[in-house]
Amino acid sequence: MIDIKVLASGSKGNCYYVTDGKTPLLLECGIQWKQIQRGVDFKTSEIAGALVSHEHKDHCKAVNEAAKAGIDIYLSAGTKEALDVTGHRFNVIKSKEQFIVGSWTILPFNTQHDAVEPLGFLLANQAGDKLVFATDTYYIRYRFQGLTHIMVECNHCSDILRANVDAGIVPLDLKNRIIRSHFSLKNVKEFLLANDLSQVKEIHLIHLSDDNSDAERFKREVAEITGKPVYVA
Repeated sequence: MIDIKVLASGSKGNCYYVTDGKTPLLLECGIQWKQIQRGVDFKTSEIAGALVSHEHKDHCKAVNEAAKAGIDIYLSAGTKEALDVTGHRFNVIKSKEQFIVGSWTILPFNTQHDAVEPLGFLLANQAGDKLVFATDTYYIRYRFQGLTHIMVECNHCSDILRANVDAGIVPLDLKNRIIRSHFSLKNVKEFLLANDLSQVKEIHLIHLSDDNSDAERFKREVAEITGKPVYVA
């Protein structure tokens, strides 16, 4: 069993609470610490660790407060250096080198984003559940077997983005950055279809753009091609 609670998702901040009933984790901590405390009913002492994908503030705003509260932070060497953080709570992890936090076995993998050393995470628990978490990437080169839960960025789609550029809502340079650093609906669908979805119970679409997305459309199109329950954060 995996239970997922979205505390925040999007350009203003990202934070997700995930538990298998034994070991609660945070995926990202990109909102104010007080928001995280409220989001977990002030049971922060139960959180075994926080996985941070990269150094952009909407993913790591509360890392120092989380560390001070006794939560171990797991991040790449590049992310740690970019954040300029120190202390025994900050644990450096490497792509393709798995580690264990409580009942979870976690395998980091590299992603494609305009950050120093961004990571995604594959989490497996002792009950055989597998969760893949990938955000802020325009492509995922890896394929995963036996997934039961998927949390993947679905930031924008090309036609909405193009219309916003034409309307002057999105500058051209921002459009180019979005394309080079965030997952589009088209690429998300290709990623999903390239993976083994036979055991998937839930797909969560996260980190939608405020201006360049359509939550109902994204949910409908992903559900149509996968046949799985889809949730939009």
